[in-house]
Amino acid sequence: MLGGPRQLADWTYRLKYILLCSAALFAQPALAAPSTEPSSEPSSNAAKPVDDDEAAAPEIVVTAQRLNAARESIDPSIGANTARFAHTDLEVQPGGIDRGLKNVLLQAPGVSQDSDGDGEVHIRNEHGNVQYRLNGVTVPQGFTGFGALVDPRVAESIEVITGALPAQYGFRTSGVVNMKTRAQGFDFDGDVGIYGGSNGTFVPSFTLRNSSGRLSYFLSGSYQQTDLGIANPTPQRTALHDRSEQWRGFGYASYILSPDDRITVFGGSAIGKFQQPDQAGQVPSYVLNGRKTFDSALLDQNQRQDAWFGVVSYQHAGERVDFQISPFIRRAKAEYTPDPQGGNLLFNGIDTALTQASLAWGVQADASLKASDSHTIRAGLFFQQDNNRSDSINRVFPVSTIIDPVTQLPVVVQTSDVPISVPVAERLVGRNYSAYIQDEWQLADTLTFNYGVRFDQTEGLVSERQFSPRAGLVWKPDTATTLHIGYARYFTPPPLILIGKGSVAAFNGTTGAAEILTADPVRSQRENLFDVGAQHLFGNHLTLGLDAYYKLATNLLDDTTLGGTLVLAPFNYARSHNWGIEASASYAKGPVHAYLNLARGEQQAKSIVSNQFLFSSSDVNYIQNHYIFTDHSQKWTASGGASLNLPDGIGHFQPSIDFVYGSGLRAEDPAGIVPNGGTQQPYVQVNLGLAQVIGSEEHGLTVRFDVINLFDKSYLLHDGSGVGAGQPEYGPRRGFFLGVRKSF
Repeated sequence: MLGGPRQLADWTYRLKYILLCSAALFAQPALAAPSTEPSSEPSSNAAKPVDDDEAAAPEIVVTAQRLNAARESIDPSIGANTARFAHTDLEVQPGGIDRGLKNVLLQAPGVSQDSDGDGEVHIRNEHGNVQYRLNGVTVPQGFTGFGALVDPRVAESIEVITGALPAQYGFRTSGVVNMKTRAQGFDFDGDVGIYGGSNGTFVPSFTLRNSSGRLSYFLSGSYQQTDLGIANPTPQRTALHDRSEQWRGFGYASYILSPDDRITVFGGSAIGKFQQPDQAGQVPSYVLNGRKTFDSALLDQNQRQDAWFGVVSYQHAGERVDFQISPFIRRAKAEYTPDPQGGNLLFNGIDTALTQASLAWGVQADASLKASDSHTIRAGLFFQQDNNRSDSINRVFPVSTIIDPVTQLPVVVQTSDVPISVPVAERLVGRNYSAYIQDEWQLADTLTFNYGVRFDQTEGLVSERQFSPRAGLVWKPDTATTLHIGYARYFTPPPLILIGKGSVAAFNGTTGAAEILTADPVRSQRENLFDVGAQHLFGNHLTLGLDAYYKLATNLLDDTTLGGTLVLAPFNYARSHNWGIEASASYAKGPVHAYLNLARGEQQAKSIVSNQFLFSSSDVNYIQNHYIFTDHSQKWTASGGASLNLPDGIGHFQPSIDFVYGSGLRAEDPAGIVPNGGTQQPYVQVNLGLAQVIGSEEHGLTVRFDVINLFDKSYLLHDGSGVGAGQPEYGPRRGFFLGVRKSF
């Protein structure tokens, strides 16, 4: 046990010494390189000494801001594409900060939507594979589910990073969503608000931040209730049995130990209860205990998802060396409950009570060394262990195969109307290891070359590893123009979802039997990405950008719904190619802000090589020898919006409008030959926001009125057909929402 201040100071000094040595070890080759010319200017990391006992408030603020800047310099996205949303952008958009994270991300270039309620997006036509970071630390993801782990109200800014990512970004690489939390203020402030409207929507929330000496903190909490929790499987205005309740909480605390060191702690939770939406008019296919009829509009299927995470970070910002070490932990649990009266058995021949749980823990360490005026060396380590378990009770009917006397073809018939239970329990421990090193080489004042290598290893159902070179060249011939070209090798381990060979054979001779009994293990996705782009500022107000990419992948990861549950099961395509072009424009002058994004792309894949039992034999056989479009591939995607900030007699009037457009995801071939050979109909959804700030924006009252899907366009996201798709899902119909928020 530590005794007093002297002992505590000794231990602080020892910890600092150990971490400094570790950071130096990461960049040992660069330490031998002498500086080309000693700088005559003071280092950007220099700071005035702060008295340990009587630190003045302004010095604390300056120190915290310098530490924030140093943290951002550890892992810059050199050579990648970045779309950034500041907190002011989030406040003025339709829905304001009560808007879901998914709908914010849809306003970035190349981001398209699928299910309206699951919180997932497709970046550059990939399924999932999105990495989420908070303050530079990777947040371990739980199960793919409904709603994000955090919401936009906790963000000071949100960045969507794509393209040839530098070596510090690994595992999930189709895009990185990097959120900086609202812990930058040092005066007492916050807000309380209520938002609600159509579909029984009710969202109370609050934020609070403050500081006391060396300690600063931020808290956020929200509750969301809606009758459109997942997505409507019908074009009607209201959905049947689609109610959800979601609770989210987040906390952040930072304590400055010295001018160069601080400890940061943050974490949160997301708890959700979801009804699975129903479709009226479905006809049962099986008999249960003599019962042959059931009203499909009364099915009662539910899913609950809980997730908690916590991170502790120690940061040091020296004159040449900056580093951050962050242990983390995450717990996730998903429980799916079928209809208690056996409705799933009557319609599907199977019902499943499923529980999946995961406990992950690990550490992330990143360091940066200013080796010389021309070289900045960055390096890092990552480790994560994930303990997963899956338990299910599956009720099925026994069946047998007979020869139809008319067609002379084999037919599967139900031999008993009394269900039998098939329990399945699986356990798995997975581990991921990573290390990287890279050099930011300033070849000239206008030319930067960032190159490095990353090593990743995964251990779980399979053990795999890969060295991944990365390289990016950025040229800025003048202050208005930026050109980049990059290459990245990626390695994405499969999710530790326990669906595989152990559960296939148990269903032989029942209505739960798979048509294909093969269940090869899911493997890691490996990719080669090439990316080139340019951006130019015309005058002082208009910015235009263009980016193109081409990606080749082996063992492409995708997933599909597991039976009648809402849980997703992964699988691999042996090979795939993915290409696209993205154009963007933004304009800002005075009170006017506007932007427009347009993307053209597609993804095709061939040969399903894992968890084949999830699909029909006809689909597997065709895909074995033919490339098909993945179900989430969309040819054209667009988004855009505009806002005004107009002073008036009582404060500021802030009208805004935005839209999303999609040419349509894939669907079943109308001729029934080519899997995913059809296309959904194009759609456009326009949203309108009107906000009036009464008083100042910092301490006033904001009243807002929003219209979602202004023109009430009924559109189908996907019809449930095709490889990898679930049940039909429509976009939301027109909805009206009112919000009141008081800032203090």
